[in-house]
Amino acid sequence: MMMMMTTRVLSSPSSHVSSLTYSPRRVIRASRDHLHAQTVKSNHLPSGSSSTSLCSCGRKHFLEAASPTMPFLPIYSPNASRSKDVSETFHPQRPDWYKELFAWFLSTGMRSYESEIADYKRKLFEKLAGKAETVLEIGVGTGPNLKYFAGNENVCVFGMDPNHKMEKYACESAREAGMKPENFRFIQGVGEAIPLDDDSMDAVVATLVLCSVSDVTQTLNEIKRVLKPGGIFLFIEHVAAKDGSFFRHVQNILDPLQQVVADGCHLTRNTDLYISAAGFDGGTEINNTAIYSFPWIIRPHVYGAAYK
Repeated sequence: MMMMMTTRVLSSPSSHVSSLTYSPRRVIRASRDHLHAQTVKSNHLPSGSSSTSLCSCGRKHFLEAASPTMPFLPIYSPNASRSKDVSETFHPQRPDWYKELFAWFLSTGMRSYESEIADYKRKLFEKLAGKAETVLEIGVGTGPNLKYFAGNENVCVFGMDPNHKMEKYACESAREAGMKPENFRFIQGVGEAIPLDDDSMDAVVATLVLCSVSDVTQTLNEIKRVLKPGGIFLFIEHVAAKDGSFFRHVQNILDPLQQVVADGCHLTRNTDLYISAAGFDGGTEINNTAIYSFPWIIRPHVYGAAYK
């Protein structure tokens, strides 16, 4: 049984539609800004080279034949290889066997969770219907959210993840969702250094992602940067249990181990506080719930939307 409580509701502006481009210089700038922020950090909440590729489910001729008005533009750049070095400064490097194992686990071990969370996701993704044609999903993983775009032939999705082993699973999910090959693009990258231009996305999606980024504030700043004015950020995240509770005590003990076995995932982040403090000018909606198909140490969740 789920318990839900709405903690904050503000206004929700509409979004607009235009083209999107890949911009390695944004990655370099994001890295520079992050390093500077680490030096002069103040008034921040305590913290609890992206390479690109055509999705293997696509075909190169789709892009070669594309008209200039298509939302997706070619994303190759001579400087793209430099962005991989940038992403490695934000995300812990793992051997390929670990990346493959983690991708396989997400593809097979999250089905009960996805079933329980489906109603929440469906209501969130309804906010994009008819309003968002260019979407970035941070931490796309194996693509469990792509099915919520089924039936929307106008939507084009960038699925970004630091683990390149996720690509084959995400492409398969895109196929199963009925997405056209040219409407889904996998990008290897991190939320702290998004390789897209300012004001280029109608929507950004992150589910079970902010728990594992190295810098939540930097990631939220990047999300705001790439969102168009009036754009929407959708999120679902597990969060720390209540301070002083038995669950929180256990989370504190297990947190270091969780970061190792779950690719940097933190158990004790108050992600809702970061989102509240991020300064989304259009308002923020944050709801609390508990997900029982997850282990009890990561049962508390927040979900909602924020508007630029």
